[in-house]
Amino acid sequence: MNLTFESIKAAAARLDGHIEKTPLRRSRTLSEITGADVWVKFENQQFTAAYKERGALNKLLQLSETEKRRGVIAASAGNHAQGLAYHGARLGIPVTIIMPRTTPFVKVEQTRNFGADVVLHADTYDEASEYAMTLGEERQMVFVHPFNDVDVMAGQGTIALEMLEQAPDLEMLPVPIGGGGLISGVATAAKAIKPDIRIIGVEPAMYPSFQARMRGQTAVAGGQTIAEGIAVKTVGELTFAIARPLIEDVLLIEEPAFERAIALYCNVEKTIAEGAGAASLAALLSYPELFKGRSCGLILTGGNIDTRLLASVLTRELVRAQRIVSLRFVGDDRPGLLATVSLTIGTHGANIIEVAHNRLSLDVPAKGAEFDVMIETRDARHTEEIINALTAAGCPPRML
Repeated sequence: MNLTFESIKAAAARLDGHIEKTPLRRSRTLSEITGADVWVKFENQQFTAAYKERGALNKLLQLSETEKRRGVIAASAGNHAQGLAYHGARLGIPVTIIMPRTTPFVKVEQTRNFGADVVLHADTYDEASEYAMTLGEERQMVFVHPFNDVDVMAGQGTIALEMLEQAPDLEMLPVPIGGGGLISGVATAAKAIKPDIRIIGVEPAMYPSFQARMRGQTAVAGGQTIAEGIAVKTVGELTFAIARPLIEDVLLIEEPAFERAIALYCNVEKTIAEGAGAASLAALLSYPELFKGRSCGLILTGGNIDTRLLASVLTRELVRAQRIVSLRFVGDDRPGLLATVSLTIGTHGANIIEVAHNRLSLDVPAKGAEFDVMIETRDARHTEEIINALTAAGCPPRML
């Protein structure tokens, strides 16, 4: 089994009218920030908010009538499950999804709401996948692998067809790698259309499965990454064989870069990206010299991020930018000290978010006081102005 350019073009014809032909737009602001010429493919505008619909639907549309009646089965706790469930319901094909018991409740409910029969089994994805294959054989259902399947890869490759049709001058495509289905399809299509285009893989530093195998090493993978959609311990056998000859390198991304990329998509492009969905932009932020001056196509692969996590990421970015800071004051417990601090902060245009007063700290004299004030400012320079003003007012703070 091999993936061909012809099979990707056939997939594009098959998918036409069933999925969104998502926009590809140049981002002037992201270009200024990264130094590259940035074009963003908004796959978060698919109905299930992720590109995975493409591969799942391409597989479903090629089933025989007997296979459609028997239904399909898959193991997934993310976007593959939702894409398969949604299009299976549209086409009248029964879909069973095996999810680990540890899957967040919201993802279980979303998949059920799209029409799938969800079965919670085992504690890891690998165990859930083994059970899905076993159950599929027993019930004569078609097992739809999330990445190690040529039809799924062909569906994902249609993204590259659209990108190079919309922006034929693209020079580089940094592509997220989890199991390898996306980069296999995208690289096959892009290289067929434009042989000199450069394909760069992107992985979380905690899960360097493709890079390690590429270098003949054993991957040390594990940990809590915000890019859980590409947190895969072992890359697919078929996807590795297809993608490896077509890509130049694989870049590893640390967690702060994923967070910054999510925040930039939200604040600059006014769009939502999950951790894995922001991986390509995180690569540009982490390796600016590699992409500087090049026309880069970024696939915003998905926008399914927990709202509490998104709020946390955006708040943490404000802290990194010193727009939210905590200031600690230690001094005599005299009347009017807090009033002086508040007046100085307000006079200089900052906002007080929270005050914590601690008289029982053993690090502070019995007649002293310690309190923390969290403030919101315009930027790091404004924060520095506030600190200088407080010092001049006789209340020197320490930034926590």
